[in-house]
Amino acid sequence: MKAYQLSQPGIDHLTAIELPTPIPAAGEVLVRLRAVALNYLDLAVANDLYPGVSFPLIPVADGAGEIAALGADVEAWAIGDRVVPHFKPHWLSGPLGPSANDAMRGVTADGSLAQYTLARVTTLVRTPDHLSDVQAATLPITATTAWNAIRVSHVGPGDTVLLLGTGGVSIFALQFAKAAGARVIITSSSDEKLERARKLGADETINYRTHEAWDVEVLRLTEGNGVELVVEGGGSATFARSLAVAACGGMVFTIGFLSGADLQFNAMPLISKALRVQGNNTGSVANLASAVRAIAAHRIVPVVDHVFSWHRAADAYAMVAAGSHFGKIAMTID
Repeated sequence: MKAYQLSQPGIDHLTAIELPTPIPAAGEVLVRLRAVALNYLDLAVANDLYPGVSFPLIPVADGAGEIAALGADVEAWAIGDRVVPHFKPHWLSGPLGPSANDAMRGVTADGSLAQYTLARVTTLVRTPDHLSDVQAATLPITATTAWNAIRVSHVGPGDTVLLLGTGGVSIFALQFAKAAGARVIITSSSDEKLERARKLGADETINYRTHEAWDVEVLRLTEGNGVELVVEGGGSATFARSLAVAACGGMVFTIGFLSGADLQFNAMPLISKALRVQGNNTGSVANLASAVRAIAAHRIVPVVDHVFSWHRAADAYAMVAAGSHFGKIAMTID
């Protein structure tokens, strides 16, 4: 089979290779992958900035395709079924436990940038009929994270959600929040991206270049009350402001640290407003399945900014690194 392998850290060491097609053991299936979607996690892995990575490695966590072969004792699945393997095969359901990170596709185990991959049947989620394989490949990390933000914050009609930026999680959270009946405020440095967000249902948009005090603008838009949910991925440059704009009893759902992980902030807003700060480490197979049910029920279509061909893997990584995309970046697999 064709695959890409990182022989050592650095995108310059991403090499197209040929490997034997794996054979599924009992309880496993062989998945013919048709597409992958990239996350910032994949960039961190490639640059050796994520713990637990060992090289050589087939990278990229998220992919989608169809079942090509069945191992022994596999029931309820058939060759040709369209599926999405989950990113963390040991985390089936329930809260995060110490074993959840023991295996991570594209991090501590071979990932999706190959024609074929093995997956335990317990980690598979069926692809919604209305999605292409490229769209389905965006679901394991990004859709699960966004779904968990909406689910654990319990936002609904009458609530307001603030989304920082227009990356994959923010755009999925926009779609989930609107399906839940919430009001959405979203930020970006690009008016063109903000217009695209409005077409997806965003109620208010803030260009943080035009409004450098974007937190003040959020409070103005909410008549000083703040927002029930902030999906926070900025890290050290934005975290204190996110606390400032959260409503009493609201949640700051923390998904990343693009500007740094060393957080320094005044604890008074956290205490005086009884805020909840929720960390997130993707989610379980059950969380992914729940997100997929919501996507199917509301006919949500993932937003894919650009699809690269198999031979342009390095370009796909470069676009992730540039951070200029809206939604997700994907690749097709020949």
